[in-house]
Amino acid sequence: MSPSDLAGCCSPLNGGVLDDEAAVRLAGMFKALADPARVKLVSLISAATDGEACVCDLTAPLGLSQPTVSHHLKLLADAGILTREQRGRWAYYRVVPETLAATRRALEPLLAG
Repeated sequence: MSPSDLAGCCSPLNGGVLDDEAAVRLAGMFKALADPARVKLVSLISAATDGEACVCDLTAPLGLSQPTVSHHLKLLADAGILTREQRGRWAYYRVVPETLAATRRALEPLLAG
């Protein structure tokens, strides 16, 4: 799923009924974020100095093995939450701001109430 797909689909939940395709996209995003390790990964990457982090720097803060962290990162990338760039041996990840903004917009009415 591309960030623009999600951004285009996700009107506030009480701003109208989501169509089936939009609901599937948004549910995929929530599913990807429904794990504490993945939420922490997004937080760590967002807070990184350059807004990106190498998978090699993410294992210690989570206390998980590199294959497990890579699995979580893949799920987040597949959901459009992160982008991945291969640099030699290591993969670097960045948060896709448009995707998180679309999620925030979808949730705002629920959070304001």
